Amino acid sequence: MKALVLRELGGPEKLAIEDMPMPEPAAGQVRVRVHTAALNRRDVWITVGAYPRIQFPAIAGSDGAGVVDAVGQGVDRALVGREVVIYPALEWGDDPRCGGANFRVLGMPDQGTFAEYICVPADSVVDKPAHLSWEEAAAMPLAGLTAWRATVTHGEVSAGQKVLVTGIGGGCATFALAWARAHGAEVYVTSSSADKLAQARALGAAGGFNYRDADWVKQLRAAAGSIDLVVDSAGGDGMHDVLDTLGNGGRYVFFGATQGNATKGLNMAKLFFRQVRIQGTTMGRPQEFRDMLACVNDQKLRPVVDHVYPFSEAVAAHKRMQESEQMGKLVLRLV
Repeated sequence: MKALVLRELGGPEKLAIEDMPMPEPAAGQVRVRVHTAALNRRDVWITVGAYPRIQFPAIAGSDGAGVVDAVGQGVDRALVGREVVIYPALEWGDDPRCGGANFRVLGMPDQGTFAEYICVPADSVVDKPAHLSWEEAAAMPLAGLTAWRATVTHGEVSAGQKVLVTGIGGGCATFALAWARAHGAEVYVTSSSADKLAQARALGAAGGFNYRDADWVKQLRAAAGSIDLVVDSAGGDGMHDVLDTLGNGGRYVFFGATQGNATKGLNMAKLFFRQVRIQGTTMGRPQEFRDMLACVNDQKLRPVVDHVYPFSEAVAAHKRMQESEQMGKLVLRLV
């Protein structure tokens, strides 16, 4: 089979499409012929060494959709021919609060979806929503699930609430906007790009603010009042401004720290007097994945796909991700 392989660090330029052995499904597994796969920031971090315990050769990729073409011992053969979306991780464990010791995301050290075939546990595949294209289906898993757990599980979003999603443009942020709106919330966004703010409004955001403006918090408060839920992935010193948007009982849920750690401490009195909750999160459980796809089916939601590349142009896709140019998800077409 053809696979996108990384054998040394050095950025996306070190990726190459190679012939690799065809995987065979073990007991309890299915093999999926991958039609489409999508990129996540993690995939670029691996190429530059900004990810722990990298092993070579690495076949990355956590997002994939395709057709089951073989099953292992103990798996119902009726699954063969089924169009599916792949749960983007392995072995969450029994604790709903956090993944267990063996929890890991697909794509290094385990083979990922940047290959023509992949074997995964039979309970890791869910029927592809019929209204989605193959490209849209592959865009869902990792970013969609991360945003679902942040917005729905931990964020407890509900109708009538006001939500702030920071750094609109990336896959997780666009999903957070979608999930919050699907639950009846009024959503505001931030970005340093006027174009991305305009695109977010077209997707249903009630307003957008340039976080480089010194008074953006005042602008937001004038437009929306206080915020009930913040979904953030930046961290850094900007989190202090973000926390200032929250009203009484507000929730700050974060799943990343692209700006690193804050260099100054939190205003503790302000936080406890307002009874603000701060919650870290990452990824999500298989049940949350199924719940997310059920919502997609029920409301006929579609993800934001920035660009679709043929598999032969996978390096170009990684470079676009590296430069943070995208609005939504970047997808590879293998079939």
